[in-house]
Amino acid sequence: MIKVSVLYPYRAGAKFDMDYYCKTHMPMVKNKCGAACKGIAVEQGLAGGTPGSPPTYVAMGHLLFDSVEAFQTSFGPHAAEIMADIPNYTPIQPIVQISEIKI
Repeated sequence: MIKVSVLYPYRAGAKFDMDYYCKTHMPMVKNKCGAACKGIAVEQGLAGGTPGSPPTYVAMGHLLFDSVEAFQTSFGPHAAEIMADIPNYTPIQPIVQISEIKI
């Protein structure tokens, strides 16, 4: 199983509409990817490791797939539409990480 993580680095004063991300964007992505997407999760950053420091990431979205190929096949045809939705909830440029789940 693989996890596609979309990480939004914290930027002071940058807008991130968590309600839109959770209720509109992520369900849209899951719907577009269809049965290939085995699950989604969203995390909201609260703080960094040092007391009083901001979080490294203001938000993280995660998508689960059986393989990289399953992700690419299901996401690829909708990538432009999915990416075009980002300005609806944030100006932050996301970082994407694809990982293999070990445990």
